[in-house]
Amino acid sequence: MKVTGKRSVGRRLFLRQGSGLAFGLLMADGLPAGAQELKPRPKAATKSDKAPVPVTCAVIGLGDQGREILKALSLLPGADVKTVCDSYAGVHKRALERTAKAAAVEDYRRLLDDKTIAAVWVATPSHQHKDIVIAALQAGKGVYCEAPLASSVEDARAIAQAAVRLPGQVFQSGLQRRLNPLEQHVHGFFRTGVLSKIAQGRSTWNKKTSWRRAAATAERQTALDWRLSKSSGGLLGELGIHQIDVATWLLRGKPLSVSGLGGVMAWQDGRQVPDTVQCVFEYPGGVRYAYNATLASSFDGVADVFQGSDAAVMLRPDRAWMFKESDAPNLGWEVYATKETIGDETGIALVANATKLLDEGKDPAANRGAYSKGALYYSCETFLNAVRGAAKTPCGAVEGFEATVVALKANEAVVTGNKITFRKEWFSLT
Repeated sequence: MKVTGKRSVGRRLFLRQGSGLAFGLLMADGLPAGAQELKPRPKAATKSDKAPVPVTCAVIGLGDQGREILKALSLLPGADVKTVCDSYAGVHKRALERTAKAAAVEDYRRLLDDKTIAAVWVATPSHQHKDIVIAALQAGKGVYCEAPLASSVEDARAIAQAAVRLPGQVFQSGLQRRLNPLEQHVHGFFRTGVLSKIAQGRSTWNKKTSWRRAAATAERQTALDWRLSKSSGGLLGELGIHQIDVATWLLRGKPLSVSGLGGVMAWQDGRQVPDTVQCVFEYPGGVRYAYNATLASSFDGVADVFQGSDAAVMLRPDRAWMFKESDAPNLGWEVYATKETIGDETGIALVANATKLLDEGKDPAANRGAYSKGALYYSCETFLNAVRGAAKTPCGAVEGFEATVVALKANEAVVTGNKITFRKEWFSLT
């Protein structure tokens, strides 16, 4: 089926089983190609895929994120976790519950001396990243550094510089949402121009939690509560970086400026970072993107919305929808799409991995979560494949550094209450 029009989305994939339908893009080399209406077909007998080449792994930093990484690695074929590391031995036992065959050490330099370890995840507090990441790179390891790269622009630049000086080694920044199939699908959808003129965007991250942790001693309490001190990037640096990076990725350009406000609205406990923040970014073309986050309330949760003159897109964790304007051009596929009610609006479900579901004889609309293993899983999988030499990671040192600069400057705008205009030299690695 050929689709024409001034904003044609090229080849479209129409997914149908009975009355349930979903909309997906058939991507080739990152661009839309071809158009057809497909019905699920019976699953064909196929030979099992060859087992991935084993990669010997280590994880440094065994807090919440470190344990989530271990969980993801436990599900990934070929991820052989040999060593876990944390300077506080009290957390070793919980980490080893996820990887019983591993050994636990307190000094990360011990695992860096192990020539058999090829891939290292660094999930320590952000202000501790620099020395560990640079040492791991110098030891010849493939390095996955959680985002932000660091809690200061200077440390982040040092990490990125060390990585780019070693082009033969794999370095991946933890911008995990870029590697989630659903968000890659939405990114491809943006590139078709279906939204037409993008007017604005907004994101929210709301959860009622103090960010404080229980500890047996005052020293341990201070170590666990590092995100509440000035040494952290606050809500914007430690959490907002992921949503802001999605905006930068979808809008295809770094922001020009950011204004912000924030304060301690709920947790009057001596913390040094705001528990509630609002900021507005200006992107090229005059597009404004607003980011709001609070630890005071869970209402409205996590969401990203981008509005164009013909359509809007909303992303929630593992779900996405498109909302067409009533006066938008008829693109020809709307009648086939699965409709869902979201509040007072009716949205068209956007489904990733639709072709896999069709090959298995499944209705994509009813099985959209079948391949949703979480953004961290796919991010770790991408890193492992890069270490194997299968493909280059799209989230390297430059992407991680630029995202860190944007998030940390946004935090600075919130703390100072000032408008900050981004300078070209802030993004330079020279």
